[in-house]
Amino acid sequence: MPLRTECPRCPAPLGESAVDAHGDGWICPEHGPTPVLRRPDQATYDGFVEVLSAAGDFPTYLPWPMSPGWTVSDFAVVGERDALATMTCSSGTSALDGPVDVFVVSEESGTGLGARCAGTTHLDAGPEIGLGPPMVRVRIGSQPVPLWAVSTATSDGELDRSVVAGEAGGRWLWVVLRPASAILLLRDEWILRDVSGIGPPLVEMAFGGPSPLW
Repeated sequence: MPLRTECPRCPAPLGESAVDAHGDGWICPEHGPTPVLRRPDQATYDGFVEVLSAAGDFPTYLPWPMSPGWTVSDFAVVGERDALATMTCSSGTSALDGPVDVFVVSEESGTGLGARCAGTTHLDAGPEIGLGPPMVRVRIGSQPVPLWAVSTATSDGELDRSVVAGEAGGRWLWVVLRPASAILLLRDEWILRDVSGIGPPLVEMAFGGPSPLW
């Protein structure tokens, strides 16, 4: 299925330009030359397979296992010849929060996709990372990954989300939860799995639902 192109830092459609060192040749009207972000109009299994293929060896994380009734509601990859970032959003409900969206972004420094999903003004996670004890931990494989709270005080929607970030595999790892109270879901040390190589279990995952805003 066709994937639409956007800037990683904003929803602006891109125009093509000369190809750069990453195999990209795109111009954002607001941010200038930029790697390309590709995402579907609607989350489907076929679209997810296409994004995983474009991401190659770059990790694509989802909460694992998916809870009953939850769906993969959106996903994206940044970069063409070389992937620079991936994003997934899983959506469902919790007894305390009602509808919940959980964004997971893995990205190279300076890409800006995590900041776009989080609604923060800096390209990277910021000075809070590593200061004091982490707010929560997630687990990737056998490794616990500490995550620190990222301030959204300068965002228009600062009260509608919680944002945590840290480092995994030498890249930024962001987790953005809407509504903000859904941060309590992470208290049990969620497992994140790189789903790029899991094969047949992908067929059993649920896709679709309303596209989240980011």
